[in-house]
Amino acid sequence: MSDLQGQIWMDGSFCDWKDAKIHILTHTMHYGTGVFEGVRAYEAKSGPAIFRLKEHTDRLFQSASLVGMKMPFSKEELMQAQCDSVTKNNLKNAYIRPLCFYGSEGMGLRADNLKVHCAVAAWDWGPYLGAEQIEKGIRVKVSPFPKRDPEAMIYKAKATGNYINSMLALRDALASGYDEALILGTDNSVNEGSGENFFMIKDNKLITPELVTVLDGITRKTIITLAADLGIETIERKIELKEIYDCDEAFFTGTAAEVTPIIEIDNTKINNGVPGKTTKVLQNNYFNLIRGEYDKHNEWLTHLSEIK
Repeated sequence: MSDLQGQIWMDGSFCDWKDAKIHILTHTMHYGTGVFEGVRAYEAKSGPAIFRLKEHTDRLFQSASLVGMKMPFSKEELMQAQCDSVTKNNLKNAYIRPLCFYGSEGMGLRADNLKVHCAVAAWDWGPYLGAEQIEKGIRVKVSPFPKRDPEAMIYKAKATGNYINSMLALRDALASGYDEALILGTDNSVNEGSGENFFMIKDNKLITPELVTVLDGITRKTIITLAADLGIETIERKIELKEIYDCDEAFFTGTAAEVTPIIEIDNTKINNGVPGKTTKVLQNNYFNLIRGEYDKHNEWLTHLSEIK
């Protein structure tokens, strides 16, 4: 990643990609005290458009508030920085990563003189789980570890330190020959993927875990809306582990993963090992939406050609 060409926004101004550096004693690198977002821009008819920019930025500020971080920039300034990061790097499609972190002004858990720094990088990043996987679906392993406890994590915050468990679960799944992990709660109920929300379809109803230790994903909310457009009811509730092996369809959602069908869980085929019909309809509608080709919810697109 450090060898890419382009410009990165840091603390109010742009610098060359190779010069976007921090000190080895940066507090967030040691203690996981940063907050971040994953945002995407897609090529639409009028040029690049960022999907749900406001909602992502609102969540970034919510995450900062939950960890007690005082943001040095306004929402408007950080939204502009995200728009400029796409435009300045001449990107048609982009993954955008805003990151807010404590610097190297102090060390230790009790450091009280830390400054909050903000950065925004944007680059061309294809499907997170792979183009073929988006089309044909993925194999998922239920992770035996680590399990999530609502009392042990700030699950509503998209904080850097929250993702160590996700990395461990994903590493285990990949080593076992799977494409992704499915993480459980301490009560063995279904949570989410390593970086995605989980949905299953049973008896023509869309079912997804309630927000107990699950991030309130923006793509998750989008899919619930698109399902409602089709007249499909969404039920948010605890999902027992045994239920997922007998579901009709399943898929992951996320800004990076977009809408990825799940065709196998723990060697149990879902929908005979092919993406389900409803999953494909929702996926298609999602891709039309993010490119401005859906007949509703156009307010979710920030068209960069209209931004000064």
